[in-house]
Amino acid sequence: MRVFLDTNVLVSAVATRGLCADLMHAILAAHELVVGETVLAELRRVLTKKIGIPAQMVDELEVFLRSQALVVEDAPPIPGLDIRDASDAAVLGEAVAGEVDVLVTGDAHLLDIAASAPLLILNPRGLWEHLRTTPA
Repeated sequence: MRVFLDTNVLVSAVATRGLCADLMHAILAAHELVVGETVLAELRRVLTKKIGIPAQMVDELEVFLRSQALVVEDAPPIPGLDIRDASDAAVLGEAVAGEVDVLVTGDAHLLDIAASAPLLILNPRGLWEHLRTTPA
């Protein structure tokens, strides 16, 4: 399964222990991780400015993610969806361009448009349940 992780999920995966960290391990072990340039830029900003992780550690994380994931850049916007935030529109565009099976996010705006999106959008708990109940 190709899985796109949004910034908030990646931040939780690397900054805390718990569900998002467990998901990240499961995805890296048995699925294909996809991230976008928008997410990588947001991840860098959040980890350094909001959480205070040293830039060198963030650099190492980015190198790791780029080596483990398909990185999507310059994806076109998805027409016909009411997405208020430009970065959310970019994230969705990158997920679609990456031909993922699921976009995992905690972003309420993206979760709100899940029913009309051209791909499956789940929160982290939803993906965890999906992985537990879907045959490999």
